[in-house]
Amino acid sequence: MNQEKIVKIKEAILRSNDVLEELADLYKVFGDSTRVKILTALTQSEMCVSEISEFLEITQSAVSHQLRVLKTSGLVKIKRSGKNIYYSLADEHVGAIIDCGMEHLLGE
Repeated sequence: MNQEKIVKIKEAILRSNDVLEELADLYKVFGDSTRVKILTALTQSEMCVSEISEFLEITQSAVSHQLRVLKTSGLVKIKRSGKNIYYSLADEHVGAIIDCGMEHLLGE
């Protein structure tokens, strides 16, 4: 057993422990299939609650709840246009997470 290697790994992980906790929380958000479907839809286009609701065939209330979780997690952003609110991915990293997961599952 290489004790020096173990010590280096422990030090690296302990230094970044707070970030690792945040990363775990981020991945928990991806643990709900409805949220993943919303994010996947938003990779194609910005959408309002009613469009997402129609697409997923679930209530607007359920969509709003999931969007609130996604917004709080920093994965989606909003844009107001008159009385309408449009949702889109917060940045290109969110789409990359979705793409990377799909590539992994599809073996690409």
